[in-house]
Amino acid sequence: MTKRDLIEIVAKKANLTNKASRDSVQAFVVSIRDSLKRGEKVVITGFGTFSIRNRVERVGRNPKTGEKITISSRKAPGFTPGKTLKRAVR
Repeated sequence: MTKRDLIEIVAKKANLTNKASRDSVQAFVVSIRDSLKRGEKVVITGFGTFSIRNRVERVGRNPKTGEKITISSRKAPGFTPGKTLKRAVR
């Protein structure tokens, strides 16, 4: 499913115009992104939790040369599905 598909589904299920649906989906995505940028967790009950995960520094390899390189530590977004979502997917 693409963002465009999601917008169309939301428009149909919520009886919205495509523009209103697009604005809603965009506001949702931007709100999650902005919360993560501030280091906050986003918990959507029944769906899951978006959070920032710290990746530790590690040794990797350059795929072209095979040379060892150090991959620095960084922060990355993460998602943990909730129980309801896990059960629905089984």
